[in-house]
Order: sequence, then C-alpha cells, then structure tokens
Amino acid sequence: MSRLPALVFLCGALAASSALAQDTKGGAKLGKWGVDLSSMDKSVKPGDNFFRYVNGGWLKTAEIPADRASAGSFQDLQILSEQRLRTIVEDLSKKPQSQMTDEERKLRDLYDTFVDTDAIEAKGLQPVRKDLDYLAGLQTHQQVASAMGSIKLSTQSIYGIGMGIDDKNPDNYSVNLSQSGLGMPERDYYLSSDAAIVKTRDAYRKYLADLMTLAGMSDAQARAERVLALETEIARVSWTRADRRDADKTYNPMPVSALKTLAPEFPWDPFLAETSIPFKTPQGHERYVIVAENTAFGPLAKIFVATPVSTWRDYLAVHYLRTFASYLPKRFDDLVFSFYGTELSGRTAQLDRKTRGTRLLDTTMGEALGKLYVARYFPPESKAKMDVLVANLIKAFEQNLHKLDWMGPATRAKALEKNANFTPKIGYPSKWRDYSDLEVVRGDLIGNVQRAALFEWNRDVARINQPVDRLEWGMTPSTINAYYHPSLNEIVFPAGILQPPFFDPLADDAVNYGAIGAVIGHEISHGFDDQGSKYDAKGVFQDWWTKEDRANFDARTAALVKQYDAFEPLPGLHVIGKNTLGENIADNAGLAIALKAYHLSLNGRPAPVIDGLTGDQRLYLSFGQVWRTKMRENALRTATLSNVHTVAEFRVIGPTRNQDEWYKAFNVQPDDKYYLPPEQRVKLW
Repeated sequence: MSRLPALVFLCGALAASSALAQDTKGGAKLGKWGVDLSSMDKSVKPGDNFFRYVNGGWLKTAEIPADRASAGSFQDLQILSEQRLRTIVEDLSKKPQSQMTDEERKLRDLYDTFVDTDAIEAKGLQPVRKDLDYLAGLQTHQQVASAMGSIKLSTQSIYGIGMGIDDKNPDNYSVNLSQSGLGMPERDYYLSSDAAIVKTRDAYRKYLADLMTLAGMSDAQARAERVLALETEIARVSWTRADRRDADKTYNPMPVSALKTLAPEFPWDPFLAETSIPFKTPQGHERYVIVAENTAFGPLAKIFVATPVSTWRDYLAVHYLRTFASYLPKRFDDLVFSFYGTELSGRTAQLDRKTRGTRLLDTTMGEALGKLYVARYFPPESKAKMDVLVANLIKAFEQNLHKLDWMGPATRAKALEKNANFTPKIGYPSKWRDYSDLEVVRGDLIGNVQRAALFEWNRDVARINQPVDRLEWGMTPSTINAYYHPSLNEIVFPAGILQPPFFDPLADDAVNYGAIGAVIGHEISHGFDDQGSKYDAKGVFQDWWTKEDRANFDARTAALVKQYDAFEPLPGLHVIGKNTLGENIADNAGLAIALKAYHLSLNGRPAPVIDGLTGDQRLYLSFGQVWRTKMRENALRTATLSNVHTVAEFRVIGPTRNQDEWYKAFNVQPDDKYYLPPEQRVKLW
C-alpha cells in the first residue's frame, strides 16, 4: 500500500515549437495535421457539449469490443501496447535457449505456463488444494489474523499493509496500514439504496454463492449471505473516498505497539509476524508505522472479534479463489469474470489468453519486459525530444506562477521553488530492476505467481532501512498512463503514452500542445492540487502556504467541486466532486498551462490558420480528441462511483468551460448549455 495519491489515468508530455515545428503536409497519424475532423458532429454546438462536438461522429459508429469496457484513444493505445508485447514474447519462443538471457527465459517460461490451458484444466484445484485446506482448517481468530497477513496467499484482510515513502521524511521508507476488506469497489455498493446498485449487490451475493458451490462448499447460499453481511458491516465503518484522499487525515504515525491500543481486539502479533517486517530499527528502537484511516481501525477490530471464525474461513476462501482464478480451470476464471468483468464493467467476453499472458508478465516482471519494449519501440531520439518538451512546460508553469492574482509573494516563492525542483522521468528507468532472485518454474503457474508476490514483498522489506531509491519507477515502460509522486516531487511519463494521439512528431504544434501538452500540464498541476499542494519542493508533507492564500485556493476548489457535482453521466448519477477534485484541478490547470505554453512558443507571431481553424481551435479540438471515449453503462457507473477521475465526457467539458479563450475560439454564448458567466469560471494555476 504505497501512498501515491496522484497516479493518474492519463498523462504525458508537452512540446516546444523548436522541437515540433515542421511541415504538416501529410504524415500525421490522424487527419492531415493531427485531428480527425471526420469524427466531429458539427450539428452539436460547442457550448452545448464540446465533447460531442469533437467526437460525436465517432461516437455514433464506434463499437466497443466484447472484451473491453470502453473504446477510444486510451483503449487504442492499450491494444497497440498489448500487441507489441505479445510480438516480443512470441519472438522469445523462436529464440534458441542458448541465446536467451536468464530474464528472457523467465519471461518465456511464465508466459508459456499461463497460456497452457490444457495443463491448467488437467490439474484442477490441485495446485491450490494445500492453501484451501489451510484456510478451511483455521480454528481461532489468531489463526485468521495470521492468514490475513500472508503475502503468499494474497487473500483479503480488514487491514492493508505495505511499504511506502514517509511523507514527512521522504528519504525514508515507511510501513503503511490502511482500511481494507471489501470485495466490491466502494462502500456505497453495500450501503446505497439506488436500484442499479442494489442490482449489483444482488449479483455479488449470487457470485459469492456460486463460487462457494463451485469450490465444493455446502450450504453455499447461507454462507454467502454471511460473507455479504460481514462486508456490509466493514463498509459501514469504512471511511469515504473523499476522506481517504485527504493527506491531513491519513498521515497518522505511531509506534507499532500503539496498534494494540488503537484496535485492541485484533491479534496484531500473528498478523504482523507474517510480513517479516523488522519492527525494531537497526538502532534497537521501536519502528513507527503510518496509519491511514485511524478512526476505522477500532471498529474494524470489533467486527473482527465479533465475527465467527467459520465466517472468516469462508470470507478468506472466496477472496483467495478470486485472487487466483486466472490461474485455475476455466470454470473458476469465467465465474469471477461474470461479476468483476461483466457486472461491474459490462464486458461480455474475456481478453484472449495470450493478451492476458502479456499482462501477467507486465505485472510480475514488468521492467524485464519493458527493457525489450523500449529497445524495439522507443528510440533514443524520442526520449531526447520528450526531455525538451517536459522542460518547456515546466517553464510555462513557472511564468504563470508569476502572474497569479490570488497568490501572495511568500507562497508564490515557495511554489516557484517547488516548480523548479520537479524531477521528470521520461520513457523508461535509468536503472533496470534485477530479477535474479525471482524463481520461475516452467509448469508451476500458481507457484510462480506466489513467488513473484513474495519476490516483490521481500525486495521492499530488505531495503526498509536504506535510503529511498529515487531512480525507481512506479509504472512499466509500456504503460499507457503517467503519474506525479508527491513525496519525490517527480513527474513520470512511460514510453507507452508518448505516441499519437498524445504526441505525434508529424502533427501540428497546436495539436501536440492540446494533447500531450495538457497531459504533462496535468501531471505538473498535481504538485499543486488540493493534496499535492501540501508537499513542499523536497517532497516533505508540510504547510508552506499563508492562511490567506490557502483560503483563496480553497474557495476556488469549492467552486470546482460544485461545478462537477452538477455533471450527470447517467440519469440520476452525478459526478462526486469531492472524490475527483484532485484530478479535476489537474485537468483544468493542465489545459490552461498547455494553452499558455503554446502561445509562448509562437514568440509573438500569429498562429497559422489551417483548414480555416485557428491555433486555439486546433488545440482545443486536440484536447477533446485525446479524451475520445465510449464506455459501457456498467463501467460508466462503476467509474463514477469509485474512480478518482471524472469520466471522459466531463474531463473535456469541465476544463474548457472554465477558460475564457475557449469561449472566444468557438463563439460560445450565454444561451449555450455549458456557458459559465466570467465570474463563475474557476482559474487556479
């Protein structure tokens, strides 16, 4: 459980005119100069729905594949990345054993074992029988706590534990604990009376019973009811998502022994013993742990001791089977998918086995696979260009900080210092992870997965007393995403996202600024969102604001929450502005800074007009195109209720309607649906 509050589902880099200026007569992947104008729906007024104005033509004809929850820009790149990784892995199978590195052999053996479904079917539950028998034999609450702490079993627990970085001492690793225990995405799935949520809850109840029946457990319906009732009690005492993302509330350091006072009913000793974490420092002092949702820990412990061991056995068994379903016979895999794939996201088919095999490699040996990906698909000149582009946007953000009318000089100086100390990471790590200690045994799929989990865990435990490794990455190179890490004050852009439609060297400058520029601006802005702004230039969690400036900032973010609360992705289902505030701030600021950087890149020259479109118009069209997305209704509902990001349509509408330049670019008028009077437009960074 790492404290990475701003690992965001979209991010990238920006462009400078010196790096991007070029002849755009053909060659761009989309359209003539980077935007697919045929995807537009010009019957929609830009001010009534800019997302549909840009993407409406595409939305009318786009089809979501049966094995996907959505279609669109992100999904297109995800599929491309998967195809590339699959090519890499399949090429390994053609390589003579004598010419393979140890890492390549491990990748090939793990992949081959995963796709050998005949062997998986023939073995049945035999590979997990020992684990299931162990869970079925638990007799005491102490034994249940021990099972919950098992890294090898990777089953569910009411408390999550993991290594992170100490927010107040970012040179040091920390042991972090959080609330956990739910099988559905969010507490509202257990507590809401909304008809659609009740339907999902009923499906979950059936799924639990069906999984128990499939595993040979008798009286499955009654046992499933008890597990659901248990999880409902856990949900009742769990913190809301809005509270869970508040760094002021979730940084609660205490000596490990204080856990027994915080939650005395829980058997901490057997739970912690399973982790192998040294709870004495090298100096012989008691180790501190950081507790997130501290007021939930006591109530969770009371639920733990009040629940019969028999119910905990069933709870652990079903969650264990869920964890390992992909590595078990198809009947288990399909049943777990029926809830988590179909009910929650609307997918009607699983991804093909080979694609899922590459995903397994990406999660277990991601940097070994990523090394091969980068060598084939991310040339050094691309990395060099992106280094320049990121530096460009940081410079644009700096210039904007000088001009903010709501921030005083003391806070401004600290903000400028933070902006100047960003560490960009582009494409791939400068130091690759060493997988020498990971044992991969051909034919032993469950064992391989468990050894991989232990490998990662033991790696974290072994370095707990060492300085934080600032060269480490939190994503693999082929990932279609990016992130900001507040404790390291770094912005990270994997190679996977640095391609069209986010960045296209053959596209118009304005297009690249509206796409990858807004993405990089988004990541920079996370350093100054409602939570990232609580960390200083060195990544230390401390207040560097004057009270007046923080009050000004909070007033603006409150207005943004109100704006987003009004958005309605489905009838009666509204965006939860407090849950998505950090991402909404970053979306709004990222687009504003991208536009600023584009204007600076022109060096006082007027932007060229292409196909009758001004530079600003092309930039906004590109921004809308990046978020081109069509989602299944189930996935849309799940994302709205449980994701920290607003759904794609309103990630376009929300930021554009707050920018004066957008109104001018598209002649948006007061009678348009999403028109905001100038005094209501939120301007932050």
